[in-house]
Amino acid sequence: MSRSLPARVVVVRERRHPHPLSWIHRAEAQSIVEELRGAGCDVSVERFGADSARRLPPGPLLLRLSDPVMLDAARALTDASIPYIGPSAGAMARCYDKYEAWRIASAAGIDCPATALARDAGTLSFPLYIKPRRGSDSIGVRLLRRGPIPPRWRTDFCIAQERIVGAELTIAVLHGRIGVPLQIFLPEGTPYTFTRKYLWRPARAPVVEAPLARPRARAAERIASALRVDWAARIDFIHEKDTGRLRFLECDVAPLVGARSAFATSLAAAGLSRAEQLRVLLGSTDEVPQRGGMVQR
Repeated sequence: MSRSLPARVVVVRERRHPHPLSWIHRAEAQSIVEELRGAGCDVSVERFGADSARRLPPGPLLLRLSDPVMLDAARALTDASIPYIGPSAGAMARCYDKYEAWRIASAAGIDCPATALARDAGTLSFPLYIKPRRGSDSIGVRLLRRGPIPPRWRTDFCIAQERIVGAELTIAVLHGRIGVPLQIFLPEGTPYTFTRKYLWRPARAPVVEAPLARPRARAAERIASALRVDWAARIDFIHEKDTGRLRFLECDVAPLVGARSAFATSLAAAGLSRAEQLRVLLGSTDEVPQRGGMVQR
């Protein structure tokens, strides 16, 4: 076993239920379990439920949960003063709320698509996207080519966002380490939907040319700082075709971090080996500050 990894890890995953995110994140949790066991760690698996925070065994507890369950777990464990490895409840709350993340990023001078709560979207031009205000993995995203916005979506629970046509990019961030941008190859104007993310996965490749990669990496660093990211994150952009502007779309602070994930690929392209990724993810040396949700027993 690598000396830099803890001897024992408890991987916390969610219970089985029919939502597709549950199956995706349970599969990723299992891949992490197998990877850590292959590295020589003693790994046990526990299920997280609303009543299980105080019943979890001694850690370190590595949370591998879908976004809504991760937020519940972060809050429950924080309230119970139980340390864990994962995003803090505050970071989750800021970034899981797309409107709040947009508000913070915009106030920090970061270029974002025009966005409003769907009930206040009268100044936005069509076409535009309607998105759940709190949601992940593009579930519930709809493109409206013309108005008006249907009454069922004109609430505080949905946001409206101008449609930008360009290249989809994603960049990993891990405790100050910034990955190389990955371009997601989609037909022009095609939304990056849940189905395309997980069923009809498009090709992706690192953008390694320095004149293109460096400004994007700096933008990711600025966003991580503005949103106070305190563990792993994946930051999504769109590079607008007509203007060349780099627009911030979303910051996922509970990303998939498995060996085959976009997160891992982005960091590997920046020279961070998978062994080093695991070391930093688990925070198993004094080099990594224990802050936010990144804490250990």
